[in-house]
Amino acid sequence: MLQPQFTVTAAAEKFMRRMVRFSETPAGGFRLTVTPGGCSGYSSEFTVEAAPRDGDADVTVNGLRVFLPAESRLLLDGVTIDFADTPTKSGLTFVNPNQAACGCSSSGEAPAASAPAQASVSLDSIRRVAKV
Repeated sequence: MLQPQFTVTAAAEKFMRRMVRFSETPAGGFRLTVTPGGCSGYSSEFTVEAAPRDGDADVTVNGLRVFLPAESRLLLDGVTIDFADTPTKSGLTFVNPNQAACGCSSSGEAPAASAPAQASVSLDSIRRVAKV
């Protein structure tokens, strides 16, 4: 199984570690599911899991286990995962230097095509997954 080549900033790593450390499974890993969506390029969901699910890659980032489903691995190749905490948003952001900028008419003036695309996921989307 090919491992994706992506970068996790120190801020994103700190956030992921805290999510795992303060979860019910502190020995587990951070499962990140990324899907294409919206003008920003990506939508994502994350949970803390005791072990990877079938088909997940178990990627280690400085000792932190990150579980990635197959589609997420493809989308994250070449991407930088960051964490933003501003007055208007807080959560993971994704910078993809290879993605073209959005050109839809409802989003106002489109940025230059060479500008990196970004997406974020709000902390409000965190939810516990019921154990079966």
